[in-house]
Amino acid sequence: MTSSSAQESPAGSTLQGYATGRQYELRRGDALAVVTELAAGLRSFTRGGMLLTETYGDDEIAPGAAGITLAPWANRVENGTWFLNGKKQQLDITEVARNNASHGLLRNAAYSLVDESEHSVTLEATIFPQHGYPFLLRHRVQYQLTDDLGLAVRQTLLNDGKEPAPFVLGAHPYLRLGDAPIEELVLTVAADTRLVADDRLIPRSSAPVHGDTDFRSGQNIAGITVDVALTDLTYEEGRARHTLSAPDGRQVSLWQDEACRYVHVFVSTQYPGRVRAVAVEPMTGPANAFNSGDGLHWLVPGKSFSVDWGIDYSPGPRG
Repeated sequence: MTSSSAQESPAGSTLQGYATGRQYELRRGDALAVVTELAAGLRSFTRGGMLLTETYGDDEIAPGAAGITLAPWANRVENGTWFLNGKKQQLDITEVARNNASHGLLRNAAYSLVDESEHSVTLEATIFPQHGYPFLLRHRVQYQLTDDLGLAVRQTLLNDGKEPAPFVLGAHPYLRLGDAPIEELVLTVAADTRLVADDRLIPRSSAPVHGDTDFRSGQNIAGITVDVALTDLTYEEGRARHTLSAPDGRQVSLWQDEACRYVHVFVSTQYPGRVRAVAVEPMTGPANAFNSGDGLHWLVPGKSFSVDWGIDYSPGPRG
C-alpha cells in the first residue's frame, strides 16, 4: 500500500498537488483501488488495468460526487430544514438550484489516517456540532481488497456527544466496465419499490417499480436517464447485489448489506467525458429522511453503527 500527497515527475524534479489530497493506493494481485483524503472517496477501482468505477483527473474534485462517502445524511434534506425536539434546525444549502442540503457534512472535509496496510486503509473525520446539526460524531471508513480481489468498504459512525443523533449513511460510486460502450451495458437491480419524487428530488410517495425504474430483469442503459431511490431489495445471504453487465459476459457488481435498505440509481448524461455514467448508491435511508423518518436511525452516545458494501468483478466465460 502506498500513499502520497503529491505526484513526482519521472525526473523527480517537479511536484503536482492532488485536488483531493493524499492518495492511498491499495494493491492486491491485479486489483488496484485509489482512495482520497478528501471525503474518504473512492477515486478508482481497477482489475487488470480495467476501470470498474468512474474516475477523474489529479486537479479535479469528484465530478457528480463520484465515489465520495456520505454522513451524517445521504442524498438531500428539503430546504435544509428539519425539527429536533420541536425546534427548527437550518442546515447550509449546498444544492442551491433545488434549495436542498445535499450529501451530508463531510463532502469537503479531509479525513485523517487511522490505519493502513498493503491491502487496506482506514480514514476518519469528525462531524463537529454546528448550526442545523448540533451533534459530535466521527465517521470512519475502511477500504479493503479481499482475498478474491474484490473491494469491501465499511462505514462506521460513532457518537462522541451527549445526545442521540439522527443519521443516514451512504456512498456515491459510479460503476463502469472499462471502455465497453455504455449503450451495450445492462443494469440489474433487484428492487420492487421506487420512491416517487418531485422535481426537487424529494420523495413524496412510493410505488411499485415500473418502466425505466424496473431493473429486476435488467435494462439496457441506452436511452435511460433516471435519478431514483429504490427499496424492498432482494437479499441473498445478507447481501443485495446490483450488476452492470456487458454482452461478452463481463460483470461489475455493487453489493450492500442488510443495514442498507435503499439504493439510489442515477444514470447521468453530465459526467465529464462520458456519454452516460451509472451511479449505484447504497444508503441506509432515502432523501429527506430527517423529515420523513423513513430509514432514519438515531445513534445513542458512546455507541457506533456500521454498514458494509463493496464492488466485485467477474470476467465472464471468456475470462
